[in-house]
Amino acid sequence: MNETFLLSMAFLVTALLYAAVGQAGASGYIAVMGLAGFGPLAMKTTALSLNLLVATIGSILFVRAGQLSWRNVWPFAILGFPFSMLGGAVHLPESIYFPAIGGVLILSSLQMARTAFSNKKAGSDRMVMPPFAAALAVGAVIGFVSGTTGTGGGVFLAPVILAMNWGTARETAATTAIYNLINSLAALIGAYAVWDHIPSSLPAWLVAVAVGGSTGAYLGSRYLSDRWLRGALSLLLLMSGIKLIW
Repeated sequence: MNETFLLSMAFLVTALLYAAVGQAGASGYIAVMGLAGFGPLAMKTTALSLNLLVATIGSILFVRAGQLSWRNVWPFAILGFPFSMLGGAVHLPESIYFPAIGGVLILSSLQMARTAFSNKKAGSDRMVMPPFAAALAVGAVIGFVSGTTGTGGGVFLAPVILAMNWGTARETAATTAIYNLINSLAALIGAYAVWDHIPSSLPAWLVAVAVGGSTGAYLGSRYLSDRWLRGALSLLLLMSGIKLIW
């Protein structure tokens, strides 16, 4: 089996697991590529491309199901888009990128574990609209970090929304799907100068994540345990983050 096929299978499984918990999977794709020895520019552009496709699939499903409220999205997206584009144009050297992305993966792991094993039921408290200024700031900060590192940002935005009671679990999933789509597109546009670092195997990987993302969204909404899926993902991210740092 060649490397393209093995990575296709790894990306398919990653997309399936992430889509099952309402995420597009950028941090997981980066974890896989980090273990496979990819360079920073290839990791960033590939992860954004894969994330964009899975986020698009998720967004379409939420829109068709009538579960998306644009008033929950646009306050985060106003500054999220330009700051993601700005972050996409920032290319860190290996000596900085790998420790930085390792830290992002470890933080993602902790966030994922917290939501997996928290006893609080998301949406159990009265929901409140996010203050406009706070939403702008959150969207901008997460947008820049996600654009610089090649992550979509949803894995950071979702815990913030849930912790602040700014949306139910279903609303949060829909909001982060659109946010991932917008930020991934912006960051990819910002990184246009290094598109030549995108591996030639990308089309095969796009097919793989499309299959995995669609399957994961279907299974996760009906059969699979959200808690244990998040626990497994947090472990994968933690191990990958530690490897990239050390």
